[in-house]
Amino acid sequence: MGPGAPNQRILSTTTVPTRSSAPQIASHVVDAILSGRIAPGQRLGEQELADVFGVSRTLVREAMARLSARGMVEVSSRRGWFVVQPSRADATEAFSARIAIETGMLHSLARPLTRTKLARLKAHYKAEQAAIKAPDAGNRSYLLGDFHVCLADCVSGPLLADILRDLTARTTLVATVFQSTHDAELSCREHVAIVAALEHGDAAGAAELMRAHIGAVAAALGAPAPQVDPLDPLRQALQPPATPAPKPRRARRLFTDLIPETPSPSATRAPQRRHKEN
Repeated sequence: MGPGAPNQRILSTTTVPTRSSAPQIASHVVDAILSGRIAPGQRLGEQELADVFGVSRTLVREAMARLSARGMVEVSSRRGWFVVQPSRADATEAFSARIAIETGMLHSLARPLTRTKLARLKAHYKAEQAAIKAPDAGNRSYLLGDFHVCLADCVSGPLLADILRDLTARTTLVATVFQSTHDAELSCREHVAIVAALEHGDAAGAAELMRAHIGAVAAALGAPAPQVDPLDPLRQALQPPATPAPKPRRARRLFTDLIPETPSPSATRAPQRRHKEN
């Protein structure tokens, strides 16, 4: 697959830059996971990625190794790189980690957020509200997840924001695998409430709202979605066409126009008359 717009739309909500570095490639893949454009179990072909980013396969392998260390992708010796498919245990661990980190950072907030940071958070949830009304589900999913990254950056800084970005991407994969029913509008309203608590200087209240918010997202997980074999389309394409079963041949009958299937009444009476005449 060569470079082109379809690959770029899958990888990111923005234009994919060519001649990217390994960290940039990894970052774009995580963004695509956050937006739901890359699904659990999806194959990430080295050559396809190299074509999209305009780099060598060696650089792509370096980016995939970074993502593997962060728990985003895994490699098969025969089939290449794949996005991970989280288990129920992985889901529990990821959401527990998010609750611990996000409530902890809010509890540790020493002073109220500045007006600039509050304005940044408000602008973010307003973008969420606009995205919910728009048809682009990928952008909506990305912004809802990125709120937590933005909050971590405002409260603590870029180091914790990077950690939350990975954790949020992993819970996005979990929500895809286990068919989350958590409503986007409800998520956004919960984000608004958290920012309002911070604006009033109530860090402890914001932490409890965050605990309830993440807990609600975790509780909305349902049954695992059916796993799709990435080779199934090829298998289907290579199946020989089904040949219709031959119709059963009717037995050939001779003189069908001359011999009626059911004897006529006259034919059955005539021999009787002859018998009487004898």
